[in-house]
Amino acid sequence: MSAAPALHAFAGYGIELEYMIVDRQTLSVMPIADRLLSAAAGDNASEVGRGRFGWSNEIVLHLVEVKNARPDPALEPLATGFQAEVNSINRLLQSMGARLMPGAMHPWMNPAAETRLWPHENAPIYQAYDHIFDCSKHGQANLQSMHVNLPFADDDEFARLHAAVRLLLPILPALAASSPIADGKPSGFLDTRMEGYRTAVSRVPSVIGQVIPETVDSCGEYQDLVLAPMYRDVAPLDPHGVLRHEWLNARGAIPRFDRNAIEIRVIDVQECPQADLAIAAATTAVIRALYDARWLPLAAQQAITTDALAKILSDCIRDAEQAVIDDAGYLQLMGFPDRQCRASDLWRHLVETTSLEHSAIWGDPLHVMLDHGPLARRILRALGPAYGKARLHEVYKELCDCLEAGRMFVG
Repeated sequence: MSAAPALHAFAGYGIELEYMIVDRQTLSVMPIADRLLSAAAGDNASEVGRGRFGWSNEIVLHLVEVKNARPDPALEPLATGFQAEVNSINRLLQSMGARLMPGAMHPWMNPAAETRLWPHENAPIYQAYDHIFDCSKHGQANLQSMHVNLPFADDDEFARLHAAVRLLLPILPALAASSPIADGKPSGFLDTRMEGYRTAVSRVPSVIGQVIPETVDSCGEYQDLVLAPMYRDVAPLDPHGVLRHEWLNARGAIPRFDRNAIEIRVIDVQECPQADLAIAAATTAVIRALYDARWLPLAAQQAITTDALAKILSDCIRDAEQAVIDDAGYLQLMGFPDRQCRASDLWRHLVETTSLEHSAIWGDPLHVMLDHGPLARRILRALGPAYGKARLHEVYKELCDCLEAGRMFVG
């Protein structure tokens, strides 16, 4: 059978949402993803097909991923669909004394003591990865994200899409950071997941680079510039080639040539699917404006250095919406009229100029994020300056309730 033709840019969207499974009372992680998937499938399973959606495992046993099985032509219907899947999972977990917790990191998980790798199908892959990179740490075992997959049909679309995604990556944590707590206390970063993620595979630096992808003009150039060095560098640690696949690439956005899509990985998962999909809508709207060269042409987009983008990303990982962006060249690429601004001002500009501000579906959740800050800021505000374990439990229980009810967390 011949493969289905590749989708053109923005003809379909693939969304993946990761959630942690926690004890319904204590909220500590519960490594029972295999029990959940088996209960849903009726037998041992690493993936459960549910028509339009699917559930699957990831590398650790306390995490489950929910995704749309095929690219959808529109994001609008997906929020209610994902919410229904979350509700179905929670009904199954209730009989196991468990529930789903949103947010990009568990606030008090001890990865060194509590990590349990998936022991079933694909276990040799996970074991090889763990042997090289050590999964028992933040940034590996304790992280939940949303992946946004955008298709491309040929080299021209790939080059334009890759350049646009590369430009937006640095400021995504300013809108989407949801991980301010690690080891039971504020970490000093609004996006602690990304701070841990960017050093998690430092044993083989070419696997992640500077998180921000390098500039490329074609699929072939990407293979030569990024994938080939990565495979070469990991080979001495992986003599059987178990990890010699494009998904080993840990950059903040990676081409998935097996399905002709770019997968964006720097977005923390939110308190409910409505919030996740609102961020996906804002992300894709801005990427489309850049793809269409709304402000500056492709050559200008590709000319900005990876170092410059990596600095903005670092600032947004630490300070989220309060990060100061003083790179006038970058702001010009994003159509912002001034030479300096806070990341929140840039996002407000982008939401307004892409007409999302008045969207009947996305306007309200985006207003919460723009007016009250990303979820990480709202979590810190709700915790207060001198909270204890009881208050931490209360706030994260409310986040679990938000996920079950499909409502925003204001804090």
